[in-house]
Amino acid sequence: MIRATAVDQSPSKVERRNFQRVRVKIYGRFMLEDRSEHPCQVIDMSPGNVALRADKIGLPGEKIIAYIDHIGRVEGVVTRALEDGFAMTIIASDRKKDKLAAQLTWLANKHELDLPEDRRHERIAPRNPMSTLQLTDGRQYPCRIIDLSLSGAAVEIDVRPALGIQVVLGTMRGQVVRHFDDGIAIEFAVVQRSEALESEFSGQN
Repeated sequence: MIRATAVDQSPSKVERRNFQRVRVKIYGRFMLEDRSEHPCQVIDMSPGNVALRADKIGLPGEKIIAYIDHIGRVEGVVTRALEDGFAMTIIASDRKKDKLAAQLTWLANKHELDLPEDRRHERIAPRNPMSTLQLTDGRQYPCRIIDLSLSGAAVEIDVRPALGIQVVLGTMRGQVVRHFDDGIAIEFAVVQRSEALESEFSGQN
């Protein structure tokens, strides 16, 4: 079988299959070489590469240590800047990459299962709309929940955290996904159980 030499630098079919990128929405933190830490969100990931959404980005070639929810510690090197973050190559043993592949498969399946479930849940007005929004730097702001669902909430608040930034609403972790006139929309990191929302926002403290 004749193979074109012009694509020698491209991954082989086996590599492409083994390093299939999975779109997942998980959060974490990463450390630059100057030891500063910054929040991030995984856009997509394979056992060999990861694209991260972040306000702070590393320089191409810079070593990164990331701590990602459900995944754990990941080390790598920045390969390129993205519009709202950066991509990096993961440096890991074959055993670690096999483990990453299994974790990503589980996360991808979990997300697929969550999607139809999520669409069936309507937004409701909580009995206790008053809550607190905490930013990643520890600052806290009082807020009023306009409505919420198992997957997120619309919140009336005076501050405007940047889109994509991680926040904690009460005890629910999530990220800012939209701004509107009087506040922000938050998407929870994981689809919540109705019992957890009832306990969190029922007004019974």
